[in-house]
Amino acid sequence: MTQTPVIFNNTVLRDGHQSLAATRMRTEQMLPVLSELDSVGFGALETWGGATIDAGLRFLGEFPFDRLDALKKGTPNCPHMMLLRGQNIVQYANFPDDVVEAFVMMSAKHGMDIFRIFDALNDTRNMQTAVNAARKAGKHAQGTICYTSSPVHTTEKFIEMGREIEEMGCHSICLKDMAGLIPPFIAAQIVGGLKEAVNIPIVVHTHETAGMGAPTYLAAIDAGADSVDTSIVPFANGTGQPDTMRMQSMLQDHPRRPSYDTKTLALLRTHFEKVYDELSDFTNIRNER
Repeated sequence: MTQTPVIFNNTVLRDGHQSLAATRMRTEQMLPVLSELDSVGFGALETWGGATIDAGLRFLGEFPFDRLDALKKGTPNCPHMMLLRGQNIVQYANFPDDVVEAFVMMSAKHGMDIFRIFDALNDTRNMQTAVNAARKAGKHAQGTICYTSSPVHTTEKFIEMGREIEEMGCHSICLKDMAGLIPPFIAAQIVGGLKEAVNIPIVVHTHETAGMGAPTYLAAIDAGADSVDTSIVPFANGTGQPDTMRMQSMLQDHPRRPSYDTKTLALLRTHFEKVYDELSDFTNIRNER
């Protein structure tokens, strides 16, 4: 089993505030700490996709591509990652192939590096066009397994889907647990099975909603996961991803512990605590438990 340090991707500029502050963080609130985020050495910064485009247009008066341009300019060294809903792009209806292709091409042109592509029903047919478009643009296509629990969503089925994602031409696989439902032991089973079945990196994404996020990451890391998604307090934990410093501390003396600078992480926390206070109209203590 690999003993190389696990890689942390950081979600504070997208899923962190989407999960804990209704996606209301403005670009101007992100700009002051972009150089610090860029310097930490994260595997990727999740900066776009999900509800950020909808919220920007609907509530913040921001043009999404302007945000992407600004964030890319401020963090030129760390790869940028976005969440893409396959044939739905960033909406809730299917679009023709040429529209999907045009959106991916334009996103790549504005600096997007990693396209995390999923279908809510795990129908890979709705992912293939976006995967092909990302590859054509010379970018990283990450195929996604959406975790859920039911009689038909078995470990074996998820591993089988991982094989299919690799065959589609994806560069990596994300086991995405958007509801924070996956128990540690099951995460280890799926990750371990995927590591045996495929030859591309495995990323694990979860939320602390049910209180299992950090131990699930630990189990996944022990099973060989190549990277996990973390955020930064106060846009972390609760309904968000586990906090970066907390997760690194949990790995103290672990052979795969990464070494992200704690002083920089503390500075980032101080900044985002101020932003969290500014967004108090959109936060709720119930989401932090």
